[in-house]
Amino acid sequence: MTDSLSYLICTTCGTQHPTADRAALTTCFICDDPRQFTPASGPSFTTLTTLTTNGAHHNEFHPVPSDPRLTAITTVPPFGIGQRAILVRTPRGNILWDCVSYLDDATAADVAARGGLAAIVISHPHFYGTHAEWAARFRCPVYVAGEDRGWLARRSARQVFIEEGVGEMRVEVDGGDTGARAVKLGGHFPGSMVLLFDGHLLTADTLMMTPAGRSNWAVDALGRPREPPKGTNTFSFMWSIPNMIPLSADEIVRMWGIIRHYDFKSAHGLFPGWDIVDDETLKARVLESMQIQIRAMGYTEHSFLKIAL
Repeated sequence: MTDSLSYLICTTCGTQHPTADRAALTTCFICDDPRQFTPASGPSFTTLTTLTTNGAHHNEFHPVPSDPRLTAITTVPPFGIGQRAILVRTPRGNILWDCVSYLDDATAADVAARGGLAAIVISHPHFYGTHAEWAARFRCPVYVAGEDRGWLARRSARQVFIEEGVGEMRVEVDGGDTGARAVKLGGHFPGSMVLLFDGHLLTADTLMMTPAGRSNWAVDALGRPREPPKGTNTFSFMWSIPNMIPLSADEIVRMWGIIRHYDFKSAHGLFPGWDIVDDETLKARVLESMQIQIRAMGYTEHSFLKIAL
């Protein structure tokens, strides 16, 4: 039996495929999908054995601003898509939101020193990465959306499917509620999720945080108070992020029908530094961003534009 550390990992998206045979794996089905891409240099693959022995990468742990219960894990230099994972400390144990593909003994030891993992929740197929390795290493369940099970390169007995038609799942440990909620919003993928925990909205790219959304509009260069410019969005809603294909107006409206039932005042996106903290207007900014995008797509008379909180 082939050691899973020798399984091939796509260098573009970080997905681990259940084979070590380079002749059998000549392309990555995740990157062949129009929501992703294959670089001009063509498909290429590596393995965890190679990554962890060549000394080129390591993982860093950084507290997320405003709440020490959240810790970002990033691979340096970035590997694959370059997303961060977020370790969420709950009263029932640690939850890992998404994962980075790079996993070595030093990372495992650091996570173990912080209490290990009680569960993993993966937002969508682009971040499935090496989640089966993480789940096996920490002997914990990994929650994925049933709608997206066809995008799993590896199957594991530790995978827990949030079944189709189920919009929310409480993340539980040994039958106890962690306080975290995995919520399916769809859009990017049919099962794309966010994670809600004590006022924090962990968005991955289900809600794509924009540079303008992270701007500091509170004061001008002279320190005088100011308002954000009109029409400035905080999030965008995309079917394909790298290929810049937006979601339809109907899909955005459907997503609002779900997220409007939840309260949050902080948001944490897929890359380091993509955080908006302690903003009581954040839910209204989600709605406003949806309306900005729908209007920009030409639906200037859409009834959704009249909705207000």
